Order: sequence, then structure tokens, then C-alpha cells
Amino acid sequence: MTVLLAFRFLAGRYHATPFGHHVNEGLIEWPPSPWRLLRALISVGYTSGLWDGADPPDVGRNLIEKLSCRLPCYYLPDTVGTHSRHYMPTAKFDSGKEKTTLVFDTWARVKDENQELVVIWRDVTLEGTELSMLSDLVERLNYLGRSESWVEGRVMKDGEIIPEINCFAEPHEEIPDRNWEQVALLASEDAETYKAWRAACLENELAHLPLPAGKKKSSRKLLRDRERVEETYPVDLLDCLQKDTTWLRSHGWSPPPGSRRIFYWRRSDAISISARKIRVVARPKQQVVQAMLLSLTNASRNDHALPQVIRTLPQAELLHRALISIAEKVAGKVPQELTGRDETGKPLQGAHEHAHINPLDLDSDGHLDHVLVWATSGLGITAQEAIRAARKTFTKEGIEPLRLALAATGDFQDLAKMIDEYGRNRYGRHLARLAKRALNWQSVTPFVPPRYIKMRGKNCLEGQIRTELSRRGFPNPASITILAPQTQCQSVSPERGTGDENGMTTWHRHFRHFKLARQRGPQPPLNCWFAVRLEFESPVGGPIAIGYGSHFGLGLFKHCGGDEA
Repeated sequence: MTVLLAFRFLAGRYHATPFGHHVNEGLIEWPPSPWRLLRALISVGYTSGLWDGADPPDVGRNLIEKLSCRLPCYYLPDTVGTHSRHYMPTAKFDSGKEKTTLVFDTWARVKDENQELVVIWRDVTLEGTELSMLSDLVERLNYLGRSESWVEGRVMKDGEIIPEINCFAEPHEEIPDRNWEQVALLASEDAETYKAWRAACLENELAHLPLPAGKKKSSRKLLRDRERVEETYPVDLLDCLQKDTTWLRSHGWSPPPGSRRIFYWRRSDAISISARKIRVVARPKQQVVQAMLLSLTNASRNDHALPQVIRTLPQAELLHRALISIAEKVAGKVPQELTGRDETGKPLQGAHEHAHINPLDLDSDGHLDHVLVWATSGLGITAQEAIRAARKTFTKEGIEPLRLALAATGDFQDLAKMIDEYGRNRYGRHLARLAKRALNWQSVTPFVPPRYIKMRGKNCLEGQIRTELSRRGFPNPASITILAPQTQCQSVSPERGTGDENGMTTWHRHFRHFKLARQRGPQPPLNCWFAVRLEFESPVGGPIAIGYGSHFGLGLFKHCGGDEA
């Protein structure tokens, strides 16, 4: 009788390290050794509930013993050897930084995921109950090797075409040619051979611990020593197959008892080193987007170690310089939407359509956790590539760089819908308030006048606000309210103690420590700020950013009240 098992690797990959080798040696046990196959069947018998935890049933015991009496041969699908490298944390710290160690993860990638690994046991006679048990075990097997090696197994039916065997045990009736190679696999002894070997080993070792002659009572130490010797040798082959690494080490075993190394012949290209054929998919053409959202984190994952909201302007400047540098490296030139200047280096004229960089505090803890980069005219391909390539930025007195990751892209309509996509209670609500259409808008960051304030005329405070809105294409507001410094507002960070028990504070306490002057760039005409509320006759959509430093986080507004459209 011939028993055939077929395994299909659902993820197209097989992870397993040969016995006696370290994972960082980069070796792959291909094919799965007979020892591994038997242990997998035993394991799934327990974990699937087919067997109770005490001992396998007689049917299961007989099945394992019969399979162990014969060495299987294999049909191996075509595979490619590949690996990844990871620096894994060790939970050990040096100077406040966690140590890491390099770990290799090596696997065989199945070229055709529909191909099956076939294991063939010849001259094995199984009863009907044993064959049924084998079928149940194989079908319940979730993985073979390490847990990443997902499999779908089955017992092949009579009449199915048996594929050509391309891996078999030594000795073989024919000597393979130079296109074949040998690999050592771990296999089990048959049950009777192990039983005889165990008896001989125990007889030899217990001879050095003889029991006293006659009626003399044995000492406790002697009985304990004899018991330890017997514990060193598992009672039968099935017991050998169930021992784990901890038990083997504690009892001084290197190869498991009841095992043997068998040389198998396989084709020399069974694990090829050539690249797998990759299906080339045409990359969709990138389109211009109006906004890109970046998340901001640090190595410690401590949100309170992120920059405070008062550093909105400096953080935007630092990121802007990084994006300029990245764009030069990526495309050899910097797009106008990032520089705000034309080819001659002159500032762009018009409705401030180049990029705005707005660091945001979306979780209202007083620390910047996201950055919104947006432009009314849209961000081109080069600008998008630069933003996507940005991986880090810096902050004052920061020990390590801050990490950047792309969180979302889209237009302003997408941004207005983020309340449904990015969390209704926190992030999404804050993002939506920057873009949704509404009548009433209120300052998020301080408004700094772009020119000296006059008593009257277009350069008075209200006149400058109207001019700034007009230049950006917004309609003339119905009313402009300059909020008094002592007017109450919602605290940015109630837990920081800047507000009362209801989370309220004043605009003075809210804005007084904000950085208002650029480090590299023109300085503000006046080192002062204002909190502003705007009311329009009909709903307008954001984002709205006006005044000095509006491209670097200042002068940002959000809608307030329940008037959104």
C-alpha cells in the first residue's frame, strides 16, 4: 500500500531550520524531514482535540509507529531560497537605549503556489480506521515548519496521478548524476529497533548502579539515581517524538533519542537562487492631490516627548527645509509648490496656492502628533515623492529624530470626510473641522498681522484680515471678531493644568508662549498675536490659513459651532 500526503503552501513560503543548525546560518530544511512530519501529526492530534491530553489512542499510536517504519520519498515543487533580516529587541538597555540583535529569517518561496509538496510512504499497510485518522490529522494541520508556513493538507485518493519523485533516501538503486545533491534529514528509528536499543542502554548504565543482593533494602539515593537513568530514555518511540528542546538539554541529549540522520538525494536546483518571476503591474499614474497627512512619533512612543504646540512654527520650518532637500535628491529640482518661487527665484504671485505646512495636535494633549501639508493648487508628483520619502525631522533639544509616516492623501473633500475615516471622537473630528464647509470659523493657532497695524484703512487689523482672505479667494466675511485675551476658550491640554475643571482656559494662556518669528526668513512686523472669529454669509470650505507665517502653521482656523454644511 502507498500512502500519499499532499501539502499546498497557502502563503507560498516554507520556513524551517534543519535540526542542529542555528537560524542565522540561513539554512532551509527542504524537504520537511520525516521527524518533523511525524511530530506535526502528533501535535495536531492534541491541539485539534482528536486525542486527549493524556496519551494518543491506540489507532493514533499504531499509525505513527507504522509510518516511522518506512522512509518517505518526496515530490518537491520548484522553490527559490530567500531571507529577511531583522534587528530584534532584546529587552536589555544600555545608556537608556534598548539593545538589538540581528536575526535572519530564511525560507523557501514556492514559485507556483498551486504546486503541492507530495510525501510518499511506500509499503505501508494501514487499517481503515488508521487511514481515516491520518486523513483527519492532515486536514487539520495549519502549518508545517514554523508558524508562518501555512499549509492545506490532504491524503491523496486512489487513482490520482503520482508526480515524479525528485527526492529520495540513500541508498538508491541508481546512482544520481552531478545534477543531484545530498542533504541530511532527521528521521525516526522504527519502534522495535528503539525498544531494543533502549533496553541495551539501560542494562549497561544500570549495571553501574546494582541493587543490593538478598533482602537488603536499597537506599533512597540508589533508587533515585536508577530512576534518573530510566528517565533519560523515553519509554517508547512515541514518547521520543514528543520531547521538546528543554527536556533534551536537561537530560544531556544533542540529537533526540530514537532519531537518526538519513542522507536524501534531491536535485541541485531544488532551492534555486535565481530571482522569482515577478508579475509586473503597471503603477497607476499619480495624480495631483491637495493634501497629505503625516503622522509624527518618536522612538520611545511617548506622546508627551513630542514637540509642544507652541513650537508649531519652528517644526514647520524644519520639515520644510527637509522636504526641499529631499526633492533636490529625488528629482534634481524643487517644485514651485514647495518653494513658493518661480524658476527665476521670485516669489509666486497670486492666491497663496503653494504648500502650507501645518503641524497639528489632533489628540488635544498639547503636543504635535501630525503634520498636514496642503496646497490649494495641488501637490505635484515631485512634491508628493518628497513628502512620501520624508522619514524623520528634528526638534529643539531632541535626543533622537522624530519619525514621520504617511497617514493619508487626498483632496479637501476627503479631508472633510475624515471624521468617518480616521476616528469620530478625536483625530477625525479635528481634521474635519479644518476643511468642512461652515459659516463660523475660529483661530486654532495665533493670527500674526503681515503688516504694521494702522488705526484705520486697509492696514487696520480688520482690513488686513479681509485682505488676506480676499487674496486666498475667500468671500468677504460678514463679521470679524477679535477675541479679547481674557475670553475663555477650550484648553488645548486640559490635563496639563492650563484650564479649569471643565477644560476651559483663556486665549492669553492658550497662545502666549507660541513662537511667532521664523528662524530663517522675514520677521513679523509686530511681535504680537490675535485670536479671531470669522462669520461668513454662506458656508465656505477650508482649510483657512492667513497672516504672517500662514505657510508654516500660524493663522490656521477651524469651524466652530454646529453650522457646518
